[in-house]
Amino acid sequence: MQQEVVDFLIIGSGVAGLRAAIELAPHGEVLVITKDRPSESSTEYAQGGIAAVMSDEDEVGIHFEDTLKAGDGLCREDAVRTLVQEGPERIAELISWGAEFDKEGTKLSLSLEAAHSRRRILHAHGDSTGKELERVLLKKVRSFPSIRKYPFAMTIDLIIKDSLCHGAYVLKDGKVAALFAKATILATGGAGQLYSRTTNPQVATGDGMAIAFRGGAVLEDMEFVQFHPTSLYSPTAPQFLLSEAMRGEGALLRNITKKQFMGTYHALAELAPRDIVSRAIISEMVKTNSNHVYLDLRHLEKHFVKNRFPRIHSTCLRYDIDITEDLIPVSPAAHYFMGGVKTDVEGKTSLRGLYAAGEVSCTGVHGANRLASNSLLEGLVYGARTGKAACQATGKPDTSVRYDFKPSAIHDADEIRRTVRKIMWEKAGIIRCAKSLREAADQLHTWGSIICTDYATRHELELKNMLTIAEIIVHAAITRKGSVGAHYRSDYKERGERWQEHLCWDRKSLEMRNLSLLPQGGETCGR
Repeated sequence: MQQEVVDFLIIGSGVAGLRAAIELAPHGEVLVITKDRPSESSTEYAQGGIAAVMSDEDEVGIHFEDTLKAGDGLCREDAVRTLVQEGPERIAELISWGAEFDKEGTKLSLSLEAAHSRRRILHAHGDSTGKELERVLLKKVRSFPSIRKYPFAMTIDLIIKDSLCHGAYVLKDGKVAALFAKATILATGGAGQLYSRTTNPQVATGDGMAIAFRGGAVLEDMEFVQFHPTSLYSPTAPQFLLSEAMRGEGALLRNITKKQFMGTYHALAELAPRDIVSRAIISEMVKTNSNHVYLDLRHLEKHFVKNRFPRIHSTCLRYDIDITEDLIPVSPAAHYFMGGVKTDVEGKTSLRGLYAAGEVSCTGVHGANRLASNSLLEGLVYGARTGKAACQATGKPDTSVRYDFKPSAIHDADEIRRTVRKIMWEKAGIIRCAKSLREAADQLHTWGSIICTDYATRHELELKNMLTIAEIIVHAAITRKGSVGAHYRSDYKERGERWQEHLCWDRKSLEMRNLSLLPQGGETCGR
């Protein structure tokens, strides 16, 4: 087996991973692993913008309160305070590195999005903010000779010995390599591909959460999955995200009969929190027996719409939809995971030597429902903080650890993947109940053998990770008997008892539930 020893290992190259790499670069050799090209991540597809207090009309305290309110009582206040206080500094840093945010004259152009009480959303090139951040961070990364990229390498599992992380096993060009490091950072993003409708890229299969769980780390808040209300709905088009900023700029929602409806669901109408808007859309679809509603920008000035949303405008035109003249068919799609690998505000997990930042992690900053445009800010703030914490790691990794890799093949992998995504969408999606969740749990359990086997291809390893995280999400949703934020139970519409508790999951806590996540004896699969 090929072996390599570095100082710091980062798995993932979105905003959190790249910002952590920049922080670590002066302190040693940094290796950034990606299972695809380095720029392929959810960051690249982020349209709406990044939220931060950058004007005299706004205050850090107001951003703090808006975040807590959107989080529906489950945010950790220290994590939120860190986010909003350090956010402006991280933005100023990006600008000093060459980030080109849109301006109105000499001032930053700030927009409004749902559940924000001030205009504080910075955007770049209209609706390509994530792409601009990725460009600037990659450029900065290239300026450090100590940072190397390791693309098209699928992480199999973490190297764990005595509850200490020593690095990771990866699959590259059909061969297994052991990459050792004194500190390993997970920055793998979310798991939107678990659902048949998602705005996430193909790489978002829950890998970081799954390998952390198998290594013995604690996962938290896994029942809280955010569904974006407005994803393009068309049989001939991909599930393309239609930014929250469109409603912030005045876009209206209409049902299939062209009637506005959000005012009957929430006082903020189109600017209500995402979970409320998503459920309202589902309710209208059920009432009108349709599979979508409409987003309407026709009343807005055409030139403004084209210039404010150039990427959305050009993409929709490819599918014969002119957003300045046509009603846009939309429906919700899985978008963001509030839960993930439990960390403190320095990115430290329950395993020594293992850190996590960005969507793969759970600091509690988003609570039960993420405030729009806080995700890119989280990646910057907590990517930097995690990098600083990982700099303090001492000692050398134990390179004597060996991995007995005996891969099998998954028959009908594509069909199983499709079925898993369908199950999660229909039975563990926007509206849940005990019956649907139990059915999902039973169906997922039938593929238990897949979770405890090694595989020789990225596609098979992804399916293994998807099944692991799907089963945890379902059992977390079963356990929380109440409705909070993005987790909505039609059979428990109130918050329920002890609703402010955060549900945590690791191998030991799941051992008594007879899940397929654990082989006999409760040990990590083959480790």
